[in-house]
Amino acid sequence: MKALITGVSGQDGSHLADLLLGKGYEVHGIIRRTSGTNTQRIDHILNHDNLHLHVGDMTDSESLHRIVREVKPHEVYNLAAQSMVRDSFDVASYTADVDALGVLRILEAVMDTNRDIRFYQAGTSEMFGAVLQIPQNENTPFNPQSPYAISKTFGHYITKHFREAYGLFACNGILFNHEGPRRGDKFVTQKIVKALVAIKREKQEKLYLGNLDARRDWGLAEDYVRAMYLMLQQDEPGDYVIATGETHTIREFLDVAAGLLEMDWARYVECDTRLFRPSEVDMLLGDASLAKNVLNWQPEVKFKQLVKIMVEAELAR
Repeated sequence: MKALITGVSGQDGSHLADLLLGKGYEVHGIIRRTSGTNTQRIDHILNHDNLHLHVGDMTDSESLHRIVREVKPHEVYNLAAQSMVRDSFDVASYTADVDALGVLRILEAVMDTNRDIRFYQAGTSEMFGAVLQIPQNENTPFNPQSPYAISKTFGHYITKHFREAYGLFACNGILFNHEGPRRGDKFVTQKIVKALVAIKREKQEKLYLGNLDARRDWGLAEDYVRAMYLMLQQDEPGDYVIATGETHTIREFLDVAAGLLEMDWARYVECDTRLFRPSEVDMLLGDASLAKNVLNWQPEVKFKQLVKIMVEAELAR
């Protein structure tokens, strides 16, 4: 089996590459020219005989068509994105070009090459935005509150369109927040863990955060990429919410992380209103019943264990 992963050097892409290589896949990954030196998440597999990297860009149709034609994959996992929600307010047109039109470009490349290719689109719980239902499942209306979430909503619907209009085996994963030691430094969970460890080691004095009362459904990234793989192994394509079914505030994340480090985080954390989003998403909580019933998927790691994994990895690093 051959798989093509866009965004292979990101958190999810690197974990998915690990998973597929372990299953005997020939894995092809797309990296941007500017990401050529940002491969630390896949450094441990760069010399693997079954890993092949290609330079391409989600904003460039020709590069995507060329790579799909050359690789002839059985499965395509589209994980590439401008994924910082706060940044999307400042680079809205770029976010739309990558996260919305980029999905259309890779779908067209798949269609033009081989309609038997199975396609996975990485969606996000941010599409639910200012939630209209608690918890959120596959039938909950989207109400996106950022250029990132709006762009991802386009990606969701254009994937669904290609499935329904052209018979493409195309799936949307509506993934709630998923974290781990490979999470980018600007994401709040990794930002918290890195800062608290640095403060503990007297290498940093303060941690500045935005909305501490925002609630999220947090899981472990490895659990979530397993769900991506399972979606493309089914007899029929579909869309699935992937979540733990628990919601916790950023305050709670601070409580658990600081507790593991025997620290009082209130002494070091300060609120910076510049870190608030122009429009906030206050609460996300997923109902993954469909994935549990159809995919036989369950999250193996819950909130406190996730925080422990991240803190221990940062201490070791």
